[in-house]
Amino acid sequence: MKNIVVIVNKSLALFTISLSVFLVLCVLWQVISRYVLSAPSTVTDELARYLFMWVAMIGAAYTAGQHRHLAIDLLMLRLTGVKRSVVGLIIQTVIIVFSAAVLIYGGSTLVSSTLASGQITPSLGWQMGYIYLCLPVSGVLMVFYALVDVVSIIRQLFVQPQVGFR
Repeated sequence: MKNIVVIVNKSLALFTISLSVFLVLCVLWQVISRYVLSAPSTVTDELARYLFMWVAMIGAAYTAGQHRHLAIDLLMLRLTGVKRSVVGLIIQTVIIVFSAAVLIYGGSTLVSSTLASGQITPSLGWQMGYIYLCLPVSGVLMVFYALVDVVSIIRQLFVQPQVGFR
């Protein structure tokens, strides 16, 4: 299980960094073409918007998996032992339900309806459904990380009571 998590972590980090670099290059070219060449590029403007969506959603999944997301953890800091583990299980269950319902189901519905309608991007001519694919992809990744945490918490509770989770 640890090997799979390490591979997913490294892949997501590399993917998000690559998208971020490409996003910065698109914005840089947009600024140069607009202010230096006086001929703004419509393609890079549109591409930057879509790259930002992907960076935000995939980055959010990666951040959640690293436990570096924004969290109000006042309750978790005050709890110890079994109570902390139970609250952790509840939190991970809420993350799974939200990610499955909103990101995976809702995102997949959006992707399929957009692909069925044939909506394309104005400048690039790409199918919008592929742009929206970042929603279910990030949802699957968030569910994956939450399930890893659930397994870790259950091991902490029942198998190895002296070892903390991630």
